[in-house]
Amino acid sequence: MHGTLRQLEVDFDVLSGNPLGDPARRPLLVYLPPGADGERLPAVYFLHGFSGSGRGWLNVSMFQPALPERIDAQIVSGAFPPFLAVFPDGTTRLGGTQWTDAPAVGRYQTYVAESVVQEVERRFPAIPAREARAVVGKSSGGYGALRMGRDRADVFAHVGSHAGDACFEYCYLPDLPKAISALVGADSPADWLEAAVRRARETRLRGEDMAVLNVIAMAAHYSPDPTAPLGLALPFELPSGRLRPEVWAQWLREDPVRFVPTSLDAYRSLATVFLDCGTRDEFHLRWGARMVAESLRAGGMEPVHQEFEDGHMGINYRYDASLAVIAPRLARG
Repeated sequence: MHGTLRQLEVDFDVLSGNPLGDPARRPLLVYLPPGADGERLPAVYFLHGFSGSGRGWLNVSMFQPALPERIDAQIVSGAFPPFLAVFPDGTTRLGGTQWTDAPAVGRYQTYVAESVVQEVERRFPAIPAREARAVVGKSSGGYGALRMGRDRADVFAHVGSHAGDACFEYCYLPDLPKAISALVGADSPADWLEAAVRRARETRLRGEDMAVLNVIAMAAHYSPDPTAPLGLALPFELPSGRLRPEVWAQWLREDPVRFVPTSLDAYRSLATVFLDCGTRDEFHLRWGARMVAESLRAGGMEPVHQEFEDGHMGINYRYDASLAVIAPRLARG
């Protein structure tokens, strides 16, 4: 790489005492392009997906560069104007975060929008202005970026969502019967989770575990219940498997397909909204992205909405598309 990748360990007080007992000390990766010491630059904050991690951005697939290397090559070639790339960590005991302030999980939106931003602008030559900040992510990270656009437009003026969770009937309902089958034999979701973590440490998670883990984690974000195990309400009854309409309604209120049309003033204040999804996305997120884009257009906005021929996994190359739109629009000092 021509630029520099700094790997820090930072104690973030906002995560101290979180309900899951996850560590407040987190890795923080920051990419600085060549010549970054000489000028202040805008910054792009990257939110990883569910089951990902801050250090996971360094993983290399066969013949493919890691994302910091991809960004470095594009900046050096002149395809992108230079910017800082920031990679916070959102790993949790449940497998990840939706990057929101969730009572059963922790204050991960505040962690990024305030603590990480402040840490980056204290240590690195980042321009301290919303017009010079972007937040982008994929899957759960894409959902988190859309939520940042709604809740923290005071911090970020540019948002990019790659295959972000949206239209919950399509992306989450198919996992519910799988979760029911696994949980009906457990004393509680907490017992199932403990057994799954133990199994992963001893050998590995089974393929079918991911659907169950995903449902538990989403319930922690969308339907918290401090009186229930793990502090969450499942959207179905056990052992019957019957859907709980009042809990499912809580989930739907957190769906971008529902909250974007009611939050258009926040999105209108943004300089950029980028949305994309593969036409073969295994979680059917293509349709949620279409619905969100349609709502933004109906609200008088001009989101950049793209579709491409691929699925949900292994699509870090799509950051080339979002950054080609966002990077030239970032304010510069």
